[in-house]
Amino acid sequence: MKVLAIGAHPDDADLYAGGLVAALAEAGADVSMADLTAGEMATRGSPELRATEAAEAARILGVSSRECLGLPDGGIRRTDPDQTRALVELMRKHRPGLILAPWEEDLHPDHRETHHLVRRARFFARVGGFPADGATVRPGPVLFYEQKIPFDPDLVVDVGAVREKKLAAVAAFASQFRRDEGDPLPTEISDPEFHAMLEARARERGGRIGVTWGEGYRRESPQAVRDVRHLLEEAPAVSPRAEA
Repeated sequence: MKVLAIGAHPDDADLYAGGLVAALAEAGADVSMADLTAGEMATRGSPELRATEAAEAARILGVSSRECLGLPDGGIRRTDPDQTRALVELMRKHRPGLILAPWEEDLHPDHRETHHLVRRARFFARVGGFPADGATVRPGPVLFYEQKIPFDPDLVVDVGAVREKKLAAVAAFASQFRRDEGDPLPTEISDPEFHAMLEARARERGGRIGVTWGEGYRRESPQAVRDVRHLLEEAPAVSPRAEA
């Protein structure tokens, strides 16, 4: 299966969906990552440095490719025809059976707009008359990852086996997440408390399914069950909540 993980900025998908990305790559999926912008408006780090960090993070996660679409940081617009075309061409190029993208509720406008831009492009990727290069394709479903604002997930993925790999990929973005003593440009995401919050969330998500570390996702449509035997695979005799 081909998987396409999309983020508004370098480090978005790594930070919030890096566990699933790594797990899918380890499972043999052909995973590609796409950063819509180069993150040129960031307080810390240059676009060139962030591109180097993104490439190293991709190597750690085991993905097959990573690219930057060069859309304007701070200027992602869901109805911009050129941006829609760029996303349509991205999907026609990779022809993904699964897409990972940000959920719509978030503080950063680019994250919200990316959510809607992905949904818009996913529809037009299959429309023959849409003015974009590439053969039409009907992309697979989208799993939306949570960012700063949490949500009640539709599904939780056990990422314990790839936890260290995800942390190493996040650490590759040292310009964004490492704060040294006396840092003249401290940011919220470089604050240790931000990462402590994400760790607490991962533990809570994992606790919902009886594991240590989890990542939560939302679907845009119901999960199809075409073979009821899949419901019996590794089904716990007692749910974690019932044991409490």
